[in-house]
Amino acid sequence: MQALLIAISLAATSVETYPTPELASAALVTQVQTGTLLFSEGECLAVKAFTGSRYTHVATVVVADDQPIVYDSQNGVGVRKLPLSDYLAAMQPEELHVLQPSRPFSEKRTALLVEALEQELGRPYGVSHHLTGDRAAGLHCAEYATDALIAAKVVKAEHPPRVSPASLRRGLLRHELYVEEASIVIAAEEPTRPPGRNTCHELWLDTKDCCIGCWGGFYRRVMCR
Repeated sequence: MQALLIAISLAATSVETYPTPELASAALVTQVQTGTLLFSEGECLAVKAFTGSRYTHVATVVVADDQPIVYDSQNGVGVRKLPLSDYLAAMQPEELHVLQPSRPFSEKRTALLVEALEQELGRPYGVSHHLTGDRAAGLHCAEYATDALIAAKVVKAEHPPRVSPASLRRGLLRHELYVEEASIVIAAEEPTRPPGRNTCHELWLDTKDCCIGCWGGFYRRVMCR
């Protein structure tokens, strides 16, 4: 029955589309709280192959002085923190799912979460150890979020490196520690350019745009950036 209720709840969560990261941030800024998790459906083939799921990334939100800050570990960047609007711009046009704690974090739990997140800033990204479950110099996104939730005494996990965005999400919902509140998409930016000077120039510009688009897709799917 519990699984059925969760399934119904998730099915009822509609996806809101925003034209810009700024508008998406303005809509979410009053909804997110410390402990909010942002799960992404991205294009990274490696993560999809490792986990067998469409969820490719997870980030943790901390609200300080009414400003949401997002912590995550990103390929090519490592562990970082960004204002919500900057994070949304970096993830555009991926679909994001907003999961909220079932109960607001206490001051003590908030302090533990923030301490765990802050102490890993600057650490490199790594995901190959996800298969073994052993700790490594690098830290992947779900491992980072799970470690912080463990430190805040929200969850327990024997092997945090083995946790994926999908398994973290599934466990939090199954045990009713979190609820899915919203799903959003920020529309992809449409390239704009002046028209070509003539037919040949127009064909060249079309070819150039096509190559840039193909490379961008390759970069997101294979390089996972």
